[in-house]
Amino acid sequence: MKSSVEPFRGTARDWDSFVESQPLATSSHLYGWKQVIERVYGHDCPYLAAGGPGGITGVLPLVDVRSLAFGRYLVSMPFLNGGGPIGSPAAIGELTRTALELAAARRARLLEFRAQQPLALDLPHSADKVGCVLGLTGEPGALWKAIGSKVRSQVRRPQKEGIEVRFGPDQLEPFFGVFARNMRDLGSPTHPQAFFEAVRDHLGEAVWFGCAYHGDIAVAAGCALAWRGEVEMTWASSLREYNALSPNMLLYWAFMERAAEQGHSRFNFGRSTPGSGSHRFKRQWGAVDVPLYWYQSLRRAGAATPRQDRGSLSLASRLWQRMPVPMATAIGARLRGGIPA
Repeated sequence: MKSSVEPFRGTARDWDSFVESQPLATSSHLYGWKQVIERVYGHDCPYLAAGGPGGITGVLPLVDVRSLAFGRYLVSMPFLNGGGPIGSPAAIGELTRTALELAAARRARLLEFRAQQPLALDLPHSADKVGCVLGLTGEPGALWKAIGSKVRSQVRRPQKEGIEVRFGPDQLEPFFGVFARNMRDLGSPTHPQAFFEAVRDHLGEAVWFGCAYHGDIAVAAGCALAWRGEVEMTWASSLREYNALSPNMLLYWAFMERAAEQGHSRFNFGRSTPGSGSHRFKRQWGAVDVPLYWYQSLRRAGAATPRQDRGSLSLASRLWQRMPVPMATAIGARLRGGIPA
């Protein structure tokens, strides 16, 4: 039976109730992200719903990402690792067709669905990124044994140096201080602090902020999303001058330990480029690769999502690393919303 597709006009609760009923849904599908992105970046978010006589049969969150530098992208979902249409097979087909028509009408360079499971779509998908997931073996003691002696010794090192990890909404500001500085060092524009404040406000208890402290100084920090038995470390950073103390090892362990204590069954390290340093870091914990299905429809060749290590962005990245942190943070806050990566 054919589903009709229209812009979603219901409430956040209506949307999330349907999302929570769907086996392929991710935290990226939650309505709060629409509120975050509209509030911080002002992007149009044409969230679509398919329906029939019995109510909603499918949904597709979309964001129209526009910038003078990179053009226009229609993405589900930018900045995150999940998205794409969910619902009945008929609804997914109709939502996809509507999204393709919308991308053509808006002359978007790229339509992209960031699914974490394969979808029955007649679209190519990118294999540039993989996820890394670690199964949590019950209570923290069992997990501690499972990660192996080499990793345990790396976690003990910062503990012996007196580094400790603190969690809570009050860790947002120190998290951002570490994150913004690390992003400058990497040569990449950062989301503004207002973005993470909006994430906290609209995603609520699903959001974890944690920081590793050496004395009174936050030296490593992370922001994770907890949903449906999985905790995903979505953003994490550490200060380079403290690398010898390995605070990032203790930070990740503290997030895993907390996840296990709260009964979660999976820890998701987020996406990586296969073979990269961050990919190796995640694999050492015993995490296994999981494919990411990023379905794409390009209006013309070369319209893929901007990558920091390619073309003009590579040169801009090297220049960015030389900026003072306050300048890089201020300018980056204006640019980051237009980069859907």
